[in-house]
Amino acid sequence: MAIQAQAQTFADGQPRLTRALSQSAKRTHAYETLGWPSPWRTSLCGLLKPFAIVFIIVLSLGRLVAKEEAALPGHEGRSVVIAADGGTLVLTPLLDNAIRVQFQRGGSAGLQSLVLREDLPRPEYRVRHTDGSVSVILKEMSAVYDKRTDVVSFYNSNGRNILNELEGARKLTRSSLHGQPTWVADQGFDSPPNEHLYGCGEFQDGYLNIRGLPRRLTQVNTQIAIPVVISSRGFELLWHNYGLTEFDPADRQIALRAGTNGGVRTAVDATTTDGTHRLELRSGAFAGDFQVGEAGRYAFFLDVGAKMAHRWQVEIDGRPAVDFSNIWLPPTTSWISELSAGRHQVRVVADQGDAPALSFRRVGDSTEFRSPVAAGIDYVVIAGEGDQLTSSYRRLTGEVPLPPIWALGYIHSRERYKSQAELLENAKGFRDRGIPLDVIVQDWQYWGRYGWNDMRFDEAQYPDPAAMVAKLHAEHVRLMVSVWSRIDPQSDLGREFAARKYFIPGTQWVDFFNPAAASFYWGKVRDRLLRYGIDAWWFDATEPENDDLAGRMTHVGWGGTVRDLYPLFVTRTVYQGLRHDAPGRRPFILTRSAFIGEQRYGAAVWSGDIGANWASLRRQITAGLGYVVTGLPWWTTDTGGFFRPGESQYTDPAYRELFLRWFQYSVFTPLLRVHGYQSDTELWRYGPYLEAQCRRWLALRYKLLPYLYSEAARVSFSGSTLMRPLVLDFPGDEKALSQSFEYMFGPALLVAPVTSPGIVEKKVYLPRSAGGWYDFWSGRRSRGGREVLVQTPMEQIPLFVRAGSILPLGPALDYATESSAEPIELRIYTGADGAYSIYEDDGTDFGYEKGERSSIPIRWDEARQALTFGAREGCFPGMSRKQTFRVVWVSADHGSGDLKTRDVDAVVTYDGSVVTLVRPNGGDPSSYEGTGAMEGAGE
Repeated sequence: MAIQAQAQTFADGQPRLTRALSQSAKRTHAYETLGWPSPWRTSLCGLLKPFAIVFIIVLSLGRLVAKEEAALPGHEGRSVVIAADGGTLVLTPLLDNAIRVQFQRGGSAGLQSLVLREDLPRPEYRVRHTDGSVSVILKEMSAVYDKRTDVVSFYNSNGRNILNELEGARKLTRSSLHGQPTWVADQGFDSPPNEHLYGCGEFQDGYLNIRGLPRRLTQVNTQIAIPVVISSRGFELLWHNYGLTEFDPADRQIALRAGTNGGVRTAVDATTTDGTHRLELRSGAFAGDFQVGEAGRYAFFLDVGAKMAHRWQVEIDGRPAVDFSNIWLPPTTSWISELSAGRHQVRVVADQGDAPALSFRRVGDSTEFRSPVAAGIDYVVIAGEGDQLTSSYRRLTGEVPLPPIWALGYIHSRERYKSQAELLENAKGFRDRGIPLDVIVQDWQYWGRYGWNDMRFDEAQYPDPAAMVAKLHAEHVRLMVSVWSRIDPQSDLGREFAARKYFIPGTQWVDFFNPAAASFYWGKVRDRLLRYGIDAWWFDATEPENDDLAGRMTHVGWGGTVRDLYPLFVTRTVYQGLRHDAPGRRPFILTRSAFIGEQRYGAAVWSGDIGANWASLRRQITAGLGYVVTGLPWWTTDTGGFFRPGESQYTDPAYRELFLRWFQYSVFTPLLRVHGYQSDTELWRYGPYLEAQCRRWLALRYKLLPYLYSEAARVSFSGSTLMRPLVLDFPGDEKALSQSFEYMFGPALLVAPVTSPGIVEKKVYLPRSAGGWYDFWSGRRSRGGREVLVQTPMEQIPLFVRAGSILPLGPALDYATESSAEPIELRIYTGADGAYSIYEDDGTDFGYEKGERSSIPIRWDEARQALTFGAREGCFPGMSRKQTFRVVWVSADHGSGDLKTRDVDAVVTYDGSVVTLVRPNGGDPSSYEGTGAMEGAGE
């Protein structure tokens, strides 16, 4: 199948795909795999022409009286076009609850979408015209254009207003990019004081609620820009632009004067694309002052003026406003401070080579998106709450393939294994010690003498990669290998890329926007690495590193127009290649950056080269929640931090406490992975206590696999999210919305990690929920809507289970695909009705896409005190026809904690037919209905 986009040039200078995009007819395209065609489709201009006459007629009919026009089913591509404020406003229904809004002026052709599906049938809708407005009415939302104010407002299915453009805040200004004309797109929206906003991707500023917080959306190490936000008011907004975007820009500049440059000099070792280097850093101080007219909350934005930062340090009136450091930090950060009216002094400490710029704005009742390079104003509004928003986002941008079940187990990494023998020895160490393990990672530089990312193992240290992989597989361990999108041009492989002009000019990054370069790249991965049977792929620095597209020409035009899009094209290349050349195995791709739609290529991300301290741990929690809330579900961190304290880490009690608390948190993240810079990160190196504790927490992770894999299926089939900021489940609970370090892990578990040293007790807010919450460790129940004080010894963190939950716990395993005859323990948390579906399939292949999967629906009826196993739905090869469940009705000190419950309440042998257990008073079931088998209490 060949896919082409014709070369086109538009007056606004916004490049489309300026060269033909094609793929071999022999290659399986990822869109075909997912059941929908390529997004390289006709331009907006082409769509508008057929409707010009309809537009004129509709306007004339609407002059005198209100008129409703029913949209006819099957009229795909239909949009409502309005002459507005010297330009053209286009409202395009996408789903029953999603509308795309575009605004262009003369000479602008609009943005050809590379992330939105364009094959979806247009939903039915009505258009209502009056003298004062034009309304687009869908089943689950509506948009109303006010002719007087030139504002679009949005309403949910109940008619409640959820979002409004601000009057006069739609701005499209002519500009230029490298001498070519373009537009600056700016759109403001209302934001009432009680609104909470989440999203924009992964940021290290420590904020979860980002209402009023300036952010610059660019891709750099430890920061992932996803221009999507979710509101507690019941909407999601996708800002449709592929370049740099300013979210809530702070435009009031503070002039800074360079002070004495005799600051502290430090030397650090850091990883770069050229290997490990020692950086000599010397700080310098900058000072300034500014005036505010009234007291209140003010948002600040710091740009250090370099590719990357090492420290964010600002004082206002002598008090720290922000002070955070790491070997690598994004070049920008932001925060909100309370200020009194009057003049204030500010001091910025930065590296001597930096040119810091500081700006601020008063936090008001507005939200703004601004893109300096744009084809026009372009955004999508989705109405709804929770999974309805996420599901709709994925319908628009691509569904999520199901990961292999072993990806949910333990992934062990370090920087780095230096030989085949060392890697095999440490993999065996996990098995010998009975520590669960599914994946071991070979980080960079295995290529040795061949040069950076030559995609070959240096035989001096890796004499037989095929035998190495076979040995791992014999131990039921999978291998992940680090591969880069950067190649040394002096290597054999690099010379091939350079000869074909497949690098982005002036860099060593492969131009994945060029289909020929992408195809050539994948061919080398296939021929040089895939042939060994490697299981998982780690694509590092896919931003590309240091925002390296800025100011450079790519195959599709200036990098400024596609500045945030690069990681999507990298993972697209790899996913398509794996689907074609390893068709029987589910791909598992780990990458350091992402963009809208990345989820359709099964990509997971981690939070980059972070530090090893408590502040970094706290910032990973908000960073991860801000990422997954945008609709991209698979995320993880370097557990224990990447930049670690050296040899002292193995014996220092302070670091070991940090590591254990971080490990406990990571058990309840979508992926569980340890990594560390210049560290031997194997768990047994930190002493017997830490090894035993990590083994225990790993055992809990593996016991949760039936729950985790069922939730992975809900992610893929139902638009769910595993790691859930509380806005997804409790949008009406104001107290819940203010919690930055609590989250749901699936529908059942409330997690509150310990984020500071020496903590022996912690206040935890339990959201308002019918039936309340159970302490996982004690089984005691508390009502919701209040704070509780929880004991936090080193051996546990606050963990609660929502009443009405049905929690399946499997046996302790050494690896995720290990066979076990041990039954699933089914814990029932009474107090509210509940339902759960346990999902199963092969776990590693694509049979599930053909319907080879099964689920067991289970329901708890609180009024009847009845537990019903429904009829099994579906089947797959190798499925166990009979399964045993140990049923436990949880109560105080019964069915609690991470150990197997000794005295269960019932044992059910399930053969796929309906079974109902009725729980009598006292909790010892004595009756059941249906054809399955059930035994009494005990075993």
